[in-house]
Amino acid sequence: MKSKIWKVAFFLFTAVSLFWAVPAWTAPADVSEAVGFIQKAEGKAAVVRQGQTMPVYPGFKIWRNDTLETGPDGSIAAVFQDQTLLSLGADSTLSIDEYVFAPKKGKFSIVLKMLKGSAVYLSGLISKLAPDAARFETPSASVGIRGTKFAVKVEGR
Repeated sequence: MKSKIWKVAFFLFTAVSLFWAVPAWTAPADVSEAVGFIQKAEGKAAVVRQGQTMPVYPGFKIWRNDTLETGPDGSIAAVFQDQTLLSLGADSTLSIDEYVFAPKKGKFSIVLKMLKGSAVYLSGLISKLAPDAARFETPSASVGIRGTKFAVKVEGR
């Protein structure tokens, strides 16, 4: 039990620490540019992009439709253009189903799908500017995000 508490505390600490270290991006996003980057990766941590699995490292660019995966000893901390922060724990899989951050055009959307494992999420500007445009999905539930932070664990059946 103590181990789980420390893991959640670590994820929350990482998310809050990243929030203060992130520049305020305001450039519009489009399909041809990255939606964020990997701030920290430990153990087995990878991105699956168009069927190819690539190990990640700090500074690795993430794109819409990427799937982030961690192994039994892995963790990932990601930062999105709108300052959304995401930390994945061990044995986790999360897909970036949709991401649009185009403030000059007034277009915003973020849809993340947690397939398994654990994550800590701290919402960024999309949730603040367009609360109905942010969604975090799991196999059994969907969460509308309105300027919040939360931890989630998805277990296999």
